[in-house]
Amino acid sequence: MSVRLRLAAIGVAAVTAAAGLALVAAPAAVALDNGLARTPQMGFNNWNATHCSGDFNETMVKGIADLFVSSGLKDAGYQYVNLDDCWALPQRDASGDLVADPVRFPDGIKAVADYVHSKGLKFGLYSSAGTKTCNTAGFPGGLGHERQDAALWASWGVDYLKYDNCNNAGSTTTQQYIDRYSAMRDALAATGRPILYSLCEWGVNDPWTWGPAVGNSWRTTGDISDKYSSMLSIFKKNVVLAPYAGPGHWNDPDMLEVGNGGMTDTEYRSHFSLWSVMAAPLLIGSDIRKATPATMGILTNRDVIAVDQDPLGVQGTELSNANGLHVVAKPLANGDRAVALFNENNSPATISTTAAAVGLPKAFGYQLNDLWSHKTFETAGKISATVPAHGTAMFRVHAGGNWWSNPPAVHTNAELPVPYPGAPALVQPGTTTTVTTTTSNDGVLPGLFAAVKITGPAGWTVSAATPTFYPVLSPGHDLQTKWSVTTPAGTPPGSYPLHVNTTYEPGKSTMDYDLAVSVATPLPSGATQLGDDPWLSADNGYGPVERNTSNGESKAGDGHPIKLGGVTYAKGLGTNAPSTVTYYLAGRCSAVDTVVGLDDEKTGAGSVSFEIWADGKKVADSGLIKRGDPAQTLHADVTGASLLRLIVTDGGDGNTNDHADWAGPQATCT
Repeated sequence: MSVRLRLAAIGVAAVTAAAGLALVAAPAAVALDNGLARTPQMGFNNWNATHCSGDFNETMVKGIADLFVSSGLKDAGYQYVNLDDCWALPQRDASGDLVADPVRFPDGIKAVADYVHSKGLKFGLYSSAGTKTCNTAGFPGGLGHERQDAALWASWGVDYLKYDNCNNAGSTTTQQYIDRYSAMRDALAATGRPILYSLCEWGVNDPWTWGPAVGNSWRTTGDISDKYSSMLSIFKKNVVLAPYAGPGHWNDPDMLEVGNGGMTDTEYRSHFSLWSVMAAPLLIGSDIRKATPATMGILTNRDVIAVDQDPLGVQGTELSNANGLHVVAKPLANGDRAVALFNENNSPATISTTAAAVGLPKAFGYQLNDLWSHKTFETAGKISATVPAHGTAMFRVHAGGNWWSNPPAVHTNAELPVPYPGAPALVQPGTTTTVTTTTSNDGVLPGLFAAVKITGPAGWTVSAATPTFYPVLSPGHDLQTKWSVTTPAGTPPGSYPLHVNTTYEPGKSTMDYDLAVSVATPLPSGATQLGDDPWLSADNGYGPVERNTSNGESKAGDGHPIKLGGVTYAKGLGTNAPSTVTYYLAGRCSAVDTVVGLDDEKTGAGSVSFEIWADGKKVADSGLIKRGDPAQTLHADVTGASLLRLIVTDGGDGNTNDHADWAGPQATCT
């Protein structure tokens, strides 16, 4: 410890405290000046959790307002309690006014708004810039009734309007969209009541280019679903739009799915981290009456929320994206930088950047605050973490300060041989695999008394072939340990954790994570139907991937016979973009053949692309297929590949109608 004390005496004077440069410059644009949403809006919307179920009613809404106060959500910054579709009757009254559903809201909307206001919160409502809303029941939309509806909502005490895009009288051009949404903007302004205006046109006509003059936020994509693949796809579309966001006008990648159950807590932490570093609205889309402690811990993480709500109002910029490893940095009002290291892949990986790369001034040392562990470290300038599969490490980095009073930033990466970067770690039953751990010290100061340990599942054998204890971890140095990991014969296929534990400076620093290892068996020999064969993993944009039927809707087994252009196929995979289905080939297969297209069960506009990947190489691509296009035949050479991935991507018009079929997919194996 004397090293640290000596450096404290001589190093403080070397610390630089410059403000740093902004990472992005917003384009010149006239922004809506209604004084609202100076930071991204935070609140709740019922749609993702309830849709139009009977559980959506006055009692639920009041209960959510109560929970905002009692659970600490209000204190964490959430303030809007918003109703989505299905709150009204299907018909207007004799005066042309909207009428609240008396079964769902027996006391009326104003009474609900008054209750929400009595809790010190704000109240929001939903409509559509069309003749009807998006629900199939066809509730009245606002098109042609803008002034009347806005005046009614203001009289009820509405503070927030989400304005959707269904049944929009066939408008297609950007100017038609601007006209429809501007009509409601002007109507809201005419009421004299401050009403936050959230545009929901799904990114169809590039609303980021005209939205700042019309609304406080605008949806940049189609609807999110409670799937990792959906969250990932939306992140990638939204993160590139950083220059268009700012105080009072925000890119909106849709509501939070945190807590709805379709993702792991690791994926939900990524979801929350990425939305926050992108300065996105944080609207809870889960039923917080049923929230687990883990869900509430994510939603109320004030360190992460502070990044989203930073008053400088800059959306984070993606600095790098190589092999699915993302670095996003966001300048903060006090000169700090928020940094998110996101691993989209199926195996852990070390992700790194530097203080200089994120825009911080040169300093002798930096303070590194981990926003999820709430631990503080020191670094010489490298910002690194070993990030679990689908995980995100998030930091607040400060140049200078009392950096020397914190332990150095240390991380350990564990690796198995993989066929391509980002591939899942694979083992076969009854085999021994070498795992390599690399422990790195990114600090200015040495780390003391470090130890690394790997623990396998019950019945697995893990032994170290090289030292696991390091008395001194020198700054800027990596130390490796080789491990032999034996998978018991007869281990069923599935994902198994190897737990990696690193400790140093006893009593101060411990880091843990799981290296997920996939136990897999290859496809059978001969011409084999992929609709019947076991896959290694399957991610889908909406509902589960279905075997030998179409996608159907959200529930497993609700698909129909696969039908493309009137032709029915007995075998195949029913997916919904974005989707990835992965199979283990073990280098034993030579070809994949399939017919692809959009299933006949959907009739609305949709567009997708089908891709076949052999390890890290794309070997077949359908190009863009739109609704009404004929089915295509794809052939792919997969000779020698370890992994096969069948990927469907959204064509850019939202994924609501993207029911995409792999019809009769067949692998030829030996």
